[in-house]
Amino acid sequence: MSQPAEELIPTRATLIDRLKDWQDQPSWQEFFDTYWKLIYGVARKAGLTDAEAQDVVQETMSSVAKHMPTFNYDPAIGSFKAWLLNMTRWRIVGQFRKRGPVTQDAFIGDSDTGTAPAEKVADPAGPVLDSIWDAEWQDNLLEAAIVKVKRRIDPEKFQVFDLNVNKGWPAEKVAARFNITVDQVYVIKHRVTEDIRQEVKRLEKEMT
Repeated sequence: MSQPAEELIPTRATLIDRLKDWQDQPSWQEFFDTYWKLIYGVARKAGLTDAEAQDVVQETMSSVAKHMPTFNYDPAIGSFKAWLLNMTRWRIVGQFRKRGPVTQDAFIGDSDTGTAPAEKVADPAGPVLDSIWDAEWQDNLLEAAIVKVKRRIDPEKFQVFDLNVNKGWPAEKVAARFNITVDQVYVIKHRVTEDIRQEVKRLEKEMT
């Protein structure tokens, strides 16, 4: 059964407040599960390797943990989303610096377009990374919301939703597959979609 909207949307900054306690492992696990892919994806699109992006995730998470006990959330000054971007940006820049000076030899073998790899990389200090972050942020929130909703609803109902919405099965085919009515397929689709929308809204209120 779907939870009431007011239970899905806690007050703003609830998770941020909980993260101030290093011993609150469930909250830290929730934060990691929700945002590690965002940080990793942005690092990769900035031009880092898999290993370097993994390091960015670990270093960013460690830095967030270090700063959270004294972090003061003030929406009038800036969002947590923007603060997390800056934390990630610094770690991405740090990875590029670890590579040392880029030599011409590093460009050998890049026969794709003749463009040097360094010219393809989004400037970690520039506005391009901001755009990447915003796009990845929205995709990440939706993915995280879907995962959270999937964990708490009846597996069969999520299958109905997944086949109809994500796999594109007609409602009639889904109904026949699960021995339910077409109307029930539409009801499940509506409820799961609403649960996901509310979960995205909850995540946005906690972290933006």
